Amino acid sequence: MAMTLITTNTITSGTAASAFTSSIDSTYKLYIFKWYDVHCADDDRQFQFQASTDGGSSYGITGTSTVFHADHYEDDSATSFGYQANVDVANATSYMNIAVSCTSPNDSSTAGELYLFNPSNTTYVKHWYATSNLMGGAIGVVGPWSANYYTAGYFNTTSAVDAINFQFSSSSNIDTAVIKMYGVG
Repeated sequence: MAMTLITTNTITSGTAASAFTSSIDSTYKLYIFKWYDVHCADDDRQFQFQASTDGGSSYGITGTSTVFHADHYEDDSATSFGYQANVDVANATSYMNIAVSCTSPNDSSTAGELYLFNPSNTTYVKHWYATSNLMGGAIGVVGPWSANYYTAGYFNTTSAVDAINFQFSSSSNIDTAVIKMYGVG
């Protein structure tokens, strides 16, 4: 299965979001988004995404997700693994969290990938899953730590999904980022 790079969004100074508003169509049945060194402007923010059926004019398709994580503190004081009910989405139009508790120190960032399956299909809901890693922690409270987040879900629409938007929660800017969109098939 060959991956074809379709487009790259590069952010070098703070911006609110990174949108992919073209080339998500019936050309491929699988689209993969890979993000590298995504740095948050503020502490304790979620890196998240949402989809559109109108070319990015609006985002907010009803969806459901589940989130679990594994983490290890830098000082070896703690580890954890578990379901994170406080950041999943249950049949709502909110953004889907794909990396949780991102922080702003200069050496922190998140990297990962999102798989979106058959977005142009007009019979079934749109399934997706994401895996991410980050160096994070609520500065002054706990951490820092290395954390892996495993998220999956679906957008509850039979309309074709044709745009994806990435952002941080609570109106925090993306300081720097590289996000690439690939088609597979």
